[in-house]
Amino acid sequence: MENPFDDTYFMKRALQEAEMAFEKNEVPVGAIVVVENRIIGRAHNLTEQLNDVTAHAEMQAITAASNFLGGKYLTGCTLYVTLEPCQMCAGALYWSQISKIVYGAADLERGFNVMGTNLHPKTKVIGGIMENEAADLLKRFFIQKRNLN
Repeated sequence: MENPFDDTYFMKRALQEAEMAFEKNEVPVGAIVVVENRIIGRAHNLTEQLNDVTAHAEMQAITAASNFLGGKYLTGCTLYVTLEPCQMCAGALYWSQISKIVYGAADLERGFNVMGTNLHPKTKVIGGIMENEAADLLKRFFIQKRNLN
């Protein structure tokens, strides 16, 4: 029997978080942390609402998952995020020792790959899951922002 809880399934949940960010006029990035097919942390960007440059979706999801687990390490966990993490988030993910990162759209300007940021050596990375959907949401957001200004 095929497992319904694949990377696409969980990326759809991260995209739901990104949609919530969009509705709050936040850059629409969503993230969830999963362990054993169970979502233990979910978040979206809150930088505007909290007036905090560190309130990225990944940072919020790491905190939620760590609180759920009662510890700071996310070994055995997977982060699903709609946009490739920036170097700040990649640094936090490094220290959390997360086992796997799955992202949707690449960030060719500020993503950890282009910035040369290292992840934990045991962290696996998969990019491009639901890439078009994630990128389209971001494009729609920034087109709307330009039209309002």
